[in-house]
Amino acid sequence: MTGIQATAGGWTRPVPTAVLVLADGTVLEGFGLGATGHAVGEVCFNTAMTGYQEILTDPSYAGQIITFTFPHIGNVGTNEEDIETVNMAASSGVRGAIMHAGITAPANFRASRHLNDWLKARNIIGLCGIDTRALTALIREKGMPNAVIAHAPDGKFDLEALKREAAAWPGIDGMDLVPSVTTAQRYDWDESIWTLGKGYGQREETKFNVVAIDYGVKRNILRLLAAAGCKVTVVPATTSAESILAMKPDGVFLSNGPGDPAETGKYSVPVIRELLDKKMPTFGICLGHQMMALAVGAKTTKMHQGHHGANHPVMDYTTDKVEIVSMNHGFAVDVATLPANAKETHRSLFDGSNCGIALTDRPAFSVQHHPEASPGPQDSHYLFKRFVELMEKSKAA
Repeated sequence: MTGIQATAGGWTRPVPTAVLVLADGTVLEGFGLGATGHAVGEVCFNTAMTGYQEILTDPSYAGQIITFTFPHIGNVGTNEEDIETVNMAASSGVRGAIMHAGITAPANFRASRHLNDWLKARNIIGLCGIDTRALTALIREKGMPNAVIAHAPDGKFDLEALKREAAAWPGIDGMDLVPSVTTAQRYDWDESIWTLGKGYGQREETKFNVVAIDYGVKRNILRLLAAAGCKVTVVPATTSAESILAMKPDGVFLSNGPGDPAETGKYSVPVIRELLDKKMPTFGICLGHQMMALAVGAKTTKMHQGHHGANHPVMDYTTDKVEIVSMNHGFAVDVATLPANAKETHRSLFDGSNCGIALTDRPAFSVQHHPEASPGPQDSHYLFKRFVELMEKSKAA
């Protein structure tokens, strides 16, 4: 992983084989992992203690370089089950991975591959050996910086060129990243939830026909919809309301995804508005939550450091309970811009930002967090049941 370089004093030190070059010119040196080359993106930090493979395959991370705050990443290896992107043939949305310690040999009965080999196969550049606590503190203080992550086994970098590339990248604010992660064609989903010793199940009887609009959907969302008795049809992000309604759904799901919601909203908001006007039961998660808010007239804003992790406390005002949830977003709904018919249902107890809404005049609700977990707590699984109940009530009306 590292070379050796002689110094004038006669001692040797490892040669850095990876760098993180921030847009302000700061250079952090470390040691390369995974793929070689360089990639530009926005640096965020994730506080989850488990689930790095699910995180690295979450399409919502498109355009980002993930800093893991947990120091030991990769020690349970990787497998073929803990994958969240549906299309494994597509390039990874995540631009890079930063970790404190090097990767140890896998120590888990489910492991089938070393994380370093898996990163190479997925063409993800990794960097270790830097003070991730200091980088996290920098992000908390100054916000999520644009940067270039680079890995060269010989340790030779054109730092000036990398600085120019980092400074020139426009950033995620104003960028529609959904086209890079959405499905190209419609498909049906019937895989259900995972159980130890059995793997993933198959959907059995179905009670509801759900159309899921794919802005970068995670597999476990689809699994939980299937487990709730839904026949799930996934459609591309640009699918028209007319095409969706022609499928005669009992409900529509708006998925998670990456990028600036205001940009994606240019083509998705008119579709969602038409569905809402038809009183279609609708459930949104993450970017889908932001899309629904935009569709009813609210606005979204870029967050200072975002929310990324599996330990975020959220208040559910519909139950007066606090949930610990998974988060992954860099934009938030501006609660001050919500219209009178959009009631705030959830709020972050970290910073007070909006985490959920329900419409008072239409059968629709959405949440900012990830109730499907994977990784993370399962406190919010009840939201899938809430969606089913909404469809039941609509069918009975």
